[in-house]
Amino acid sequence: MTSSEEDIEEKTSIEDEDVGANGEQEETDVTFKDLGVVDVLCEACASVGWKVPSKIQKEAIPVALEGKDVIGLAETGSGKTGAFALPILQALLEHPQRYFALVLTPTRELAFQISEQFEALGVSIGVKCAVIVGGMDMMSQALLLAKKPHIIIATPGRLIDHLENTKGFSLRSLKFLVMDEADRILNMDFETEVDKLLKVIPRERRTFLFSATMTKKVQKLQRASLQDPVKVEVSTKYQTVDQLQQYFPFSYHSNTKTCILYIY
Repeated sequence: MTSSEEDIEEKTSIEDEDVGANGEQEETDVTFKDLGVVDVLCEACASVGWKVPSKIQKEAIPVALEGKDVIGLAETGSGKTGAFALPILQALLEHPQRYFALVLTPTRELAFQISEQFEALGVSIGVKCAVIVGGMDMMSQALLLAKKPHIIIATPGRLIDHLENTKGFSLRSLKFLVMDEADRILNMDFETEVDKLLKVIPRERRTFLFSATMTKKVQKLQRASLQDPVKVEVSTKYQTVDQLQQYFPFSYHSNTKTCILYIY
């Protein structure tokens, strides 16, 4: 289903006062429970050290819990995984189902990070995740998919490989699609794979699209994949958050592999 850019309802966050989850500034009187998150997931947030919602969580979670599609514009390190993971887990609690949600990511590293957060937040409700990325054995991944996990976190290319070649695997009953860091997915030339995916998953679903920037490609993807979305934006400057630490290691050519292994 499609929607024009003009149809998008927009929300803009307000600068807050105190520091909260992910090192961001937050209002201390807003809690996850205030956003509509159920008690068991509020307890899960506390267990992972999230005392108050981050900005993107505060803006996106109530909209997602209302049953709307969401476009989230947020910087790397802003807590956006929680912004889509908590509504998905809450919906899963209400309507338990295998192959419930799919999260597309541009890289394998991000896929594993997202899986860790889903599992940490969903440990008390027994959520099962599968990471499906390139560079790993297809047969082992097929066995994971055969166990029918609740949440699949995948890179587009490897996911399409399984949809085309793994017997018995389909996403015809999928309820949620998340495209995380959509601008990077499209910049890495995964447009063909995304188009293939959109043709084989249900049109009646919930879709969350998160991106650091709203490029023309992302706008095109939004129109093709979301229905009457609400746009939540917590950043006007498209850069990484101040609290994110970045390093540039240098090495001689002969030591490069050793350094990479050490960092990994």
